[in-house]
Amino acid sequence: MKSVKLHSPLSRLVISSLAFLLLFSLNLTAQEGDVVNGEKLFKSTCAACHKLDKKLVGPALQGVTERRDQDWLISWIKDSPGMIKSGDKLAIQVFEENNKLPMTANPQLSDQDIIDILAYTKGEPASAVVAASQEADPGVELGKQIFKANCAACHKLEGKLIGPELLKITEKREAAWLKAWIKDNNALVASGDKLAKEVQDSNPSAMTPFPQLTDEDIDNVLKYLAVGDVQPVATTVSTAGSEEIFNKPGIGILPSLLITILAFLLLSIVVAATTNKKVVDGEEETVSMLKSMIFNPFLRFLTLIFVLLGGAWLLFSWLLQIDVNEGYQPIQPIAFSHAVHAGDNKIDCQYCHSSAKHSKTSGIPTANVCMNCHKSITEYNGELFDGHTKEDLDKEIQKIYDAVGWDKENVKYIEGFEQKPIEWVRIHNLADFAYYNHSQHVTVAGLDCQKCHGPVETMHEMRQFSPLTMGWCIDCHRTTKVDMTENGYYKNIHDQLAKKYGVKEVTAAQMGGLECGKCHY
Repeated sequence: MKSVKLHSPLSRLVISSLAFLLLFSLNLTAQEGDVVNGEKLFKSTCAACHKLDKKLVGPALQGVTERRDQDWLISWIKDSPGMIKSGDKLAIQVFEENNKLPMTANPQLSDQDIIDILAYTKGEPASAVVAASQEADPGVELGKQIFKANCAACHKLEGKLIGPELLKITEKREAAWLKAWIKDNNALVASGDKLAKEVQDSNPSAMTPFPQLTDEDIDNVLKYLAVGDVQPVATTVSTAGSEEIFNKPGIGILPSLLITILAFLLLSIVVAATTNKKVVDGEEETVSMLKSMIFNPFLRFLTLIFVLLGGAWLLFSWLLQIDVNEGYQPIQPIAFSHAVHAGDNKIDCQYCHSSAKHSKTSGIPTANVCMNCHKSITEYNGELFDGHTKEDLDKEIQKIYDAVGWDKENVKYIEGFEQKPIEWVRIHNLADFAYYNHSQHVTVAGLDCQKCHGPVETMHEMRQFSPLTMGWCIDCHRTTKVDMTENGYYKNIHDQLAKKYGVKEVTAAQMGGLECGKCHY
């Protein structure tokens, strides 16, 4: 006879409660949504018509889950035309609120895909989720550094370079196999590993082994490949420093003009007050000060002189600013950022402007110079700026490829492609009668580019920093010391000039930098 264990009502209640809590927690997990996946789906499916924070073709979607029921949103995204035809009042209302613009149905999206998209529209950027994981595990940042030092020449996170893309590779391959492959892929193939042989055959380029990497190093690289890069939020760069340079403190033209006018009025009042009395038929009469100011011959003459001098001053002040283009900042055909290239990546100015050290002009780099780096760098992964999105900046890089005929998918130039020059807009342009030689200043004088062009390494959009007027150049010549201590050729003349002027160092002006023929001939 079998014995049956009877459960008390209390035990059955506990078991039922635990089962309910388990199912409830699983349901919550399923309903939360994956923000990272939601961002990708949003950009591929929704971004053509919607933005999170403002209206595009359709309405802004940030916080839409607070205004609409989730089940309704899932149905709407999957088949909005069907909901309108079915007579759903809310669907018809939304359709009419948006000028009856039809929304594309997305039956290919699963319920979980849409829940992920809705999680993204709640406003928490996916980068914040990834950032939290990186803050929790410093190995991600270490892995990024190792990846850039050893892997980035042949691999990108997304998109094929020489080798395949590596983002989420840990979801496709086991960590133990990846460690063995990275350390010595040739040995793994020689051992008869089928997967290693298959991977090697799929890519004709041989991969370099990395026996110097420890298991911990490779673990950190795999952590980085699992989450990828955090896309930083665009920040507003303070221009207080440059604005202070543009608006130097001083009394200025307008205050000077105001003081002159006040002085003239005071003089007029004094003259009128001392000449407003006259004798008529032996009796003294007092004339109003206003009438005295209007009809006094001296004040009339004084007014005429003041108007002529003031008019000449204003006229010449206006004439002197003609073709002084300080602050000129034209829109360029490509959103090239000097702050990213010269600032963040520390690229030397003369790598691109190579003729500055031996020529009169600094030169505009050809697109081939850009391609030295951008054969490998096909997308922008740095800090966003000037309101650009990552997609915007990736398109700017694509403009270089469109000009030179580069196929980034197959990593080669397109045969027979007719290359087009990039039509940059010139910013710094001296008058034809003024001679300037870059090599004389860069190579001989050893001046930094920033001396004339300002803090270029902080400028996202290039502008003319200095006025480049004759007075500005002369002031520089008067204050710039000439270093001739390491040049024996100049020793004799240096000693003579030092003795003549009674100084240890001579300026460019004392070397002849104020002679008219130096710049005008």
